[in-house]
Amino acid sequence: MRRKTFAVDIDGTLTENGGGRIHLGALNALRYMRKLGHNVILVSGRSSIEGYLLSVYGGLNTIAVGENGGCITHGANEHILLGNKDQCVDALQLIRSRVSGVVEKPVFPRMTEVVLERTFDINDAKKVVVDHGMDVVLSDSQYAIHINSAGINKATGFQQVMKRLDISFEDVISIGDSDTDIPLFRAGKFSIAVGNASDAVKAAATISVQSHAGDGVVEALNKIAPTFSE
Repeated sequence: MRRKTFAVDIDGTLTENGGGRIHLGALNALRYMRKLGHNVILVSGRSSIEGYLLSVYGGLNTIAVGENGGCITHGANEHILLGNKDQCVDALQLIRSRVSGVVEKPVFPRMTEVVLERTFDINDAKKVVVDHGMDVVLSDSQYAIHINSAGINKATGFQQVMKRLDISFEDVISIGDSDTDIPLFRAGKFSIAVGNASDAVKAAATISVQSHAGDGVVEALNKIAPTFSE
């Protein structure tokens, strides 16, 4: 049996429906995959430290990609920074001067990005940064609006982990629910959208399941596990 690598989003994927609580059934199913010898790596819009701690306590691989690919944590004080937070802060100041309703979201401290509440029209903000030639990108994870350095997304962060752990494209199975997961889907051969994903996310995935969030992870693993030996 070839070792697979699961790249798994957290919010809206590994959580219960609403509330942001970890779905223990989904975590247990992923932990079982890890016990079978497969890799399970969290790839999230949350802080990479949050992902790392969840990985440690959840029995998964002790490396995590956070900040939508901008930061990788592989130890208590070991981080790889791929994004430039100063660029993101400059963009925030500009957006605030041009768009109303922009509020920073109270989150675990970020090292490479800025995180905002979903209280304004992201398209208005995107136009501002394009018009002013700001070298950043804005994305909506459904959890928050993120400002990242240009070229940073979940795929760029996860591909660094693939190199570090010698993971091949053919052995990657990604699971997610939001637009920020679409680049991650393209970083591996097989991808799964859970039931609460938008039509665009489902269209980008190899398959989609009916169940939402953590229930969808359990459904997905039950569906694909028999194929591992093929």
